[in-house]
Amino acid sequence: MESRTIEQFQGKTILITGATGFLSKLFVEKILRIQPNVKKLYLLIRASDYNSARKRLTNEVMISELFNIIREKMGSVYFCSLVEEKVFAISGDISQEDMGIINSQLRNEMYNEIDIIINSASTFDERYDIAMNVNVVGAMNVLKFAKNCTKVKMLLHVSTAYVCSKTTEIVREKPLVMGETFNENSYLDMDVERSVIANKLKELETQNKTPKEVTTTMKELGIQRAKLHGWLYTYSFTKAMGEMILGHLKENLQLVFIRPTIITSTYKEPFPGWIEGVRTLDAFILAYGKGVLNFFYGNPDSKLDTIPGDLVVNAIFAAILAHENNQCSQHVLIYHISSSSRGPPRNSDIKHFMFHYFTKNPWINKDGKTIKVTKPILFSNISSFRRHISIHYSLLLKMLKFVNLVSFHRFDKTYENMKMKMCKAIRLSELYEPYMFFYESFDDVNTEKLRMTVKEINLDEVLNFDPRCINWEDYFMNTHIPGSVRYLF
Repeated sequence: MESRTIEQFQGKTILITGATGFLSKLFVEKILRIQPNVKKLYLLIRASDYNSARKRLTNEVMISELFNIIREKMGSVYFCSLVEEKVFAISGDISQEDMGIINSQLRNEMYNEIDIIINSASTFDERYDIAMNVNVVGAMNVLKFAKNCTKVKMLLHVSTAYVCSKTTEIVREKPLVMGETFNENSYLDMDVERSVIANKLKELETQNKTPKEVTTTMKELGIQRAKLHGWLYTYSFTKAMGEMILGHLKENLQLVFIRPTIITSTYKEPFPGWIEGVRTLDAFILAYGKGVLNFFYGNPDSKLDTIPGDLVVNAIFAAILAHENNQCSQHVLIYHISSSSRGPPRNSDIKHFMFHYFTKNPWINKDGKTIKVTKPILFSNISSFRRHISIHYSLLLKMLKFVNLVSFHRFDKTYENMKMKMCKAIRLSELYEPYMFFYESFDDVNTEKLRMTVKEINLDEVLNFDPRCINWEDYFMNTHIPGSVRYLF
């Protein structure tokens, strides 16, 4: 079965943005494993020059434990020579013209060689100006670059299923229309949004605000602008704008959007449980397992739409196989990679899984202390959640104050640390509210057709992205939580 996959990708040149990210690493590992005869992998890495980009490629990508399976399979010497021959670090930045690739000779070579572009660069919890530059302007710059590529078959853009607004309905696999919002009283003009950003930055500069104050203000501005137009937060808002601008300007380019939900650790490939970077769900697992928080903001009955990272990457492979040689579609092709209509876990399930895992496998901190957990509490009312946080930390502070007074230690620093933790807990709850109060389902009609296409060519085992195969309790208890402990704690 793998030979057919190898045949499809043999001799192809692929450009990948966001190359040091979680999904990009999984994609690079898989294509080198199933198709070492790929012609070239151009990995765009944010760096000041080639040497810095190459260093980041080595230190942040290729020496990762993720590649151990392929190293053992090929042997370290052959694997190193394969990487040297096939994988090329490109110094660049998608937020800049020409994606920040200064070398015109290199750009021309890329224009003439690239068959497929995968744009997986994005930024999540960021200030509005940075999110705009990466998620919107960056997407537009990747599109401009793609139009200069003479051989390019398609541009595959990794978006998010949460470009939708909060709803109780089924979210369809359909494109967003340029300028339309989820607030009937507003119209989205991206030039206006960029002007708002520029004016606010100028105002802050005039006021001589500190970098920390600028960051706080620009983060708040992003949330304000998102809510004005009917989105809940900056990430989904800017990713939606990125989709709009790509769809509006695509012309004759084959354009595919992959919209994953909450991405979790690998299900099977190249091995179960690999994860990198604290992702949406893992912030709660970390806080709970380390004994920092045992109460969270969320509805126990709402769906937690999770999807393992390797299934998302398999869907990317499948979409490329299905569409790279097709006549260009006039429409954007959209795929929800989700589990919400395929029996996903609920918040109450995750609460149960966390409690039982950390009861059986308690975390031992750096001081050798075993962290004992109690049953986590979910508050579905924000007022109750905030009140509980306030009471919780007030009691801790009183206790610490007493201990510190008895032992003649300073209390000020402890107080500030506790206050900071309280603010962080509140902000974390607000940031992840769209995921913890999820009532809708993501339609996956197109995705199901893609699964059938893969099955027809006997590649459904090699490129499995069907969440129905997952036993969620087994996955969380024996794969995801242990993986989070190993790679994130």
